[in-house]
Amino acid sequence: METSRALPQPVRTVAAEETAVPSAWRVRIRMHDHPGTLARIAIRLADLECNILGLSVLPVPGGVLDEIVLRPATGLPRRHLVDAIRAEGCECTAIIDADVHELVDPSASTLLAARRAVDDPARLADVLKDILAADIVTLVPAAEANPARTESGHRAVFALADGSALVARRQWAPFVQLELTRAEALVTLLAAAARNAAGPVVLDRPDGAAIVLRKGVPGDADAVAELHRRCSMATLFRRYHTGVRTVPRRRLHRLLVPPRGTSVLAVFGREVIGLAQLIPMNSGGAEISLLVEDDWQRQGIGTALLVRLAVLAEAQGITELSADCLAGDDVLPRTAARAGLRTEHSIEDGARLRMFLRA
Repeated sequence: METSRALPQPVRTVAAEETAVPSAWRVRIRMHDHPGTLARIAIRLADLECNILGLSVLPVPGGVLDEIVLRPATGLPRRHLVDAIRAEGCECTAIIDADVHELVDPSASTLLAARRAVDDPARLADVLKDILAADIVTLVPAAEANPARTESGHRAVFALADGSALVARRQWAPFVQLELTRAEALVTLLAAAARNAAGPVVLDRPDGAAIVLRKGVPGDADAVAELHRRCSMATLFRRYHTGVRTVPRRRLHRLLVPPRGTSVLAVFGREVIGLAQLIPMNSGGAEISLLVEDDWQRQGIGTALLVRLAVLAEAQGITELSADCLAGDDVLPRTAARAGLRTEHSIEDGARLRMFLRA
C-alpha cells in the first residue's frame, strides 16, 4: 500500500481561535447564485481588512461554492469572519490555512499536475492530493476501494487501469463535482498516455530498413517460433540458460502474453527478429529478457528493445529493471549502457543484473 504525504495542514474548525495568524486562509462560502452576493461578501472582507488573493467558483446543487484565498488581518479571529459571512445570508463551510506560493490559476495548476503525473506516474497519489486539496490519497487494490462509500462527499474513489484504485479523503470540506471531474480527467489522461507509450514505433535506421517495435499478441506465435528456429544454440542459451532448440506452443503464448506483463517484438517485414519481455514484480521493479536473431545482432536491435521496455516501465511507475545473466557475459550490461541505464550486479547473486531508469 502506498500513501501520499498528508498535505495541506490538518483540519481546524472554523470556530477555533488562532494565536498566530497564517499568511493566508482558504475559505469556502456556499451562497445562492444571485447578482451582488459576491460583491457584498467582498465588502464584508474589506471591512475586516482581509485582502483577497484568489477566487474560484465551483457550481453545486442549489447555488455556488466560492473558494476565496485571502490574507487575513493580523489578529482576526476566524469566528468573526464566519459571522460576517453569515450576516450576508451565506454559509462558511470551511476555513483552512493556505500557502500563497501555491496560488496558481486552477487551469494552469491542473495542466502542471498532469505534466507531473505523466513524467512520474508513481507520484499520481501525490498529484491527485494536490489537485483535490485532499488530506490524504491512498493506493489500494480495486477490490478494497468500496466506491459506494462516499462519507457524505468527504471520500472519493478513482479506479486505475492496472486493477488498483486511489482513495481520496478530505475532512475540511466535501468534494464537489467539478473537483471530481478534474481528478477523473487527470486519471484518464494518465491512462491514455500509458496506452500511447505502448503503441508501435518505427526505428530510424541509417540503412533505411523499416523495423517496427510493437506489442506481441497471440497471433504472433508462428513468427516467434520461426525466430527461435533461426537463432543459434549460443544465442538461445544466453537467453534461456539451458539448451533449447524449439519452444512448445504453450510456452510461446506465455512469451507473447506473460502473466501481468507484456512483450515487445522487433518486426522486419513479416519476420520477428527480436523479442523482449517486461514482467512487473511484487517488489515494485520488473523482470526483463531479450532475444535477438543472430543476423541482426550488433545492429542496435537489442538496445532499441531495451529502451522500449524502459519507456513502458516508466509509464507504469517502474524505475528498476532486472535480468539474469550468465557468468562473464557482458552483452546485456553493454546493451543497458547503450540504452542509457545505470547498472549494477546484485550483491546476493553476481549473475543478477539490476538496471535503473534514473540516476
